[in-house]
Amino acid sequence: MRFRPCIDLHQGQVKQIVGSTLRDGATPETNFVAAYPPAYFAELYRRDQLPGGHVIMLGPGNEQAASQALAAFPGGLQVGGGIDADNAPSWLDRGAAHVVVTSYAFRDGQLHRDHLARVVKATGRDRLVLDLSCGKRGDHYVVMTDRWQQATDFAIDADNLALLAESCGEFLIHATDVEGKQQGVDEELIALLGDIVPIPTTYAGGVRSRADIDTIAQLGQNKLDFTVGSALDIFGGTGLRYEDMAAVNGTH
Repeated sequence: MRFRPCIDLHQGQVKQIVGSTLRDGATPETNFVAAYPPAYFAELYRRDQLPGGHVIMLGPGNEQAASQALAAFPGGLQVGGGIDADNAPSWLDRGAAHVVVTSYAFRDGQLHRDHLARVVKATGRDRLVLDLSCGKRGDHYVVMTDRWQQATDFAIDADNLALLAESCGEFLIHATDVEGKQQGVDEELIALLGDIVPIPTTYAGGVRSRADIDTIAQLGQNKLDFTVGSALDIFGGTGLRYEDMAAVNGTH
């Protein structure tokens, strides 16, 4: 179980946004806007030897900022947001360790296997991360796409994760119902993932305290890495100190 740092970009700035409020034509609910550029945070993660974090571009206008972050920690960060088979190789060339893909593979409410095959061919399986951010719909968690506005018919279950694991090296899974709200983690989802994940998986969403991290370790059976956003002091939070998170790797 490892701490995976993050850099969320919106309009070229590092921000912490309530993901469920990202809507076309609307101003999202913002918890934090950084005074420092993206490269500052990337250099911090590089200094503290925290590879495997992700840079997520939330909408257009973030390409330059993302490139600066990757240049500050070459080979140490993943990048996502608008990634497809055509532009994925260029992001790897810019220093991304992996590319993170969601809406290119999941469109119109379903998995497009032809698109998935194209991006795997462009990147290689080991350098592809599938973002399976999901919300509860009825009795199942389903993948959410298009800024979490579109529910797909793709359920998070053992068979589906085993299928996708053949095409990627990792999963990144935001719990969309709790992400950015600092109201605690999605314990039901964490327990489910602990039972079924077949490859390295990072959980994100609702982490606000050390107790939440202990919950991820216990319910996730020490199989899940985690990320912290709005609760972290470097992002304006009061629940968790970055220095403590940087030291947590290997303690569980």
